[in-house]
Amino acid sequence: MSPLHPGPGTGAQSYQPDERNDHALVYVNGRHVPRADATVSVFDAGFVCGDGVWEGVRIVDGRVIALDAHLDRLFEGARSIAMDIGLSRAQVRGVILDTFAANGIRDGGHARLMVTRGVKRTPNQDPRFILGGATVVCVAERKVVSADAKRQGLRLFTSTFRCSTPDVFDLRLNSHSRLNLIQALIQAQHAGADEALMLDTQGFVSSCNSTNFFVVRGDALWTSSGRACFNGITRATVLRLARQAGLQVVEGDFTLAQAYGADEAFVTGTLAGITPVAQLDGRPYARRALTERLDALYTDYLHRPDA
Repeated sequence: MSPLHPGPGTGAQSYQPDERNDHALVYVNGRHVPRADATVSVFDAGFVCGDGVWEGVRIVDGRVIALDAHLDRLFEGARSIAMDIGLSRAQVRGVILDTFAANGIRDGGHARLMVTRGVKRTPNQDPRFILGGATVVCVAERKVVSADAKRQGLRLFTSTFRCSTPDVFDLRLNSHSRLNLIQALIQAQHAGADEALMLDTQGFVSSCNSTNFFVVRGDALWTSSGRACFNGITRATVLRLARQAGLQVVEGDFTLAQAYGADEAFVTGTLAGITPVAQLDGRPYARRALTERLDALYTDYLHRPDA
């Protein structure tokens, strides 16, 4: 199997290149340092075994969208793995806002806050070998999704790798551990697609490798039960906006055959918001009427003072 070509790609995480990102200042444990100097130890728990949690946030018109919801998820994840972030909620909020400010970003930006358990005495999985406090890193970049890419839509491929159930690995935990999701994405890319659609262990549609998945059947919006998919903040916002608009919303188990037979499909994520799906396993979706209506509602939401 040949290696994949480097570059931003054409998936749900793709964005327009911006040379200013090459000179970004990165927050690392209390200091903003040039991108080239933003390093952590090879003994860091995140590097050793993916032991940590993270959040990705978007800034629009000087406001970080749904910041409180992202902080809720971050601290809940840290508590669930008995990890002390070492900063208060207000301090973490400050890290994110200050890192955007240090890079002069008020709009069209995205930040990834990463917290690991910290540096270990030796590379193993036992948290009792931690030497000090958590490692906290924040990367803020200028990221604008290409309008052409959104118009083109995503090509999805159904992966043989499954989303895990909470008894194996709870995807509601925004963990650094992502190997099965990366495997699914690689499989999809080698099949000529942009992203992977993943099923749960019972064969029901769950989510994509980095985004939440929706279909439109008739006038109804369908998405998974949430049992084995990401606790997506954009997903929750779209569901709320759809209900407020009087749309029929179905949250539950549905099959790949029902996804094939849908009229429309799209994915949701922090960076791109709503991205249409052009085809699934080679089967095209010709209609986008409800997807475009929801995208307009979500765009309006982004510019509301309470977003």
